[in-house]
Amino acid sequence: MLTSSATIPHLIAASFHALSDPLRISVLELLRQQELCVCDLCEALGVSQSKLSFHLKTLKEAGLVNSRQEGRWIYYRLNLPQFSVLELYLADFSHNSVISSAHPCCD
Repeated sequence: MLTSSATIPHLIAASFHALSDPLRISVLELLRQQELCVCDLCEALGVSQSKLSFHLKTLKEAGLVNSRQEGRWIYYRLNLPQFSVLELYLADFSHNSVISSAHPCCD
């Protein structure tokens, strides 16, 4: 999924953007339990399909969910490897237990 170091910041930023909306978080919470079709997600969340489609597109572009089509239905599921990328990214911050002070600036 991650093909170059230039791609990594883009995917991480897109993932955090996708995680910044309460409705998208609700979608992810539902998908933690099982793969669901759009109609089931709409019903569970009480939103229209057009509104949900916008949010699902954002989640897909961020790599947080995958979809598959079966007949006329589209099913969504979590893309767990992308969550691992985010987890490792955040874990790196805790490994930097000592942050150096700034060097004197412009004397």
